[in-house]
Amino acid sequence: MSITRRNARRSVRILGVASASAALALGVAGQALACNISEFTAEAKCEGTKGVIVVTDKDSSGTPATVTVFEKTDAGETQVGQEVVKGSGGAGTPVVFNVDWKASTTYRIHVKTDRFNVDDDIAGGVTTEATTCKKEESPSPSAPASPSSKPSPSAPEESAKPTPSASESSTTPAPAATSGNAPSPAAGDSNLAETGANSNTGMIAGVAGALVVVGGGAVFFGMRRRGAKNGA
Repeated sequence: MSITRRNARRSVRILGVASASAALALGVAGQALACNISEFTAEAKCEGTKGVIVVTDKDSSGTPATVTVFEKTDAGETQVGQEVVKGSGGAGTPVVFNVDWKASTTYRIHVKTDRFNVDDDIAGGVTTEATTCKKEESPSPSAPASPSSKPSPSAPEESAKPTPSASESSTTPAPAATSGNAPSPAAGDSNLAETGANSNTGMIAGVAGALVVVGGGAVFFGMRRRGAKNGA
């Protein structure tokens, strides 16, 4: 009788330990599948020329969560978006807020679920970069190249006519007007056309005549002396 009671008590203890172990395992598993704020992340990105805030839900329990985005300003906070997201585990499920964020601005991200009593902010929120998203510059169409104009044939150069130099035009006197049909004397020949005082012809002729007389006298006296010598 005592052996039977001991066996019964031992069986109860074993069942109790097994039940406690199972409950503990179920509790740990439940906590592992529970949704919590650490399974939500947020970041600011650029999609083309606009800024967006992307919140990713990595909750593997598939619990729907309401995500609200607030913009922090000096005057307080302004709600700029709200979406419902359902996590899928693994890489997570993203939800995009097209807020076209401002540079160097902090956004608070709040997450709330009806299950597991999640009602908290993502730690640190999101602070955007110092510059906004760059605008894509569309390449301007290049202007069509204008056809090159053919060089026009150059006009034939006129034969250069010799023009009197300044010295010639200034030194050549203009012919004086003469009365009647008498030809005007050539320039520079006025001394040749004049007779008389301005000419040296008379003096030269006189000297030549004197030389002829002296020479003739010398010849005469020479012939006379030679004849006297021959007669002696």
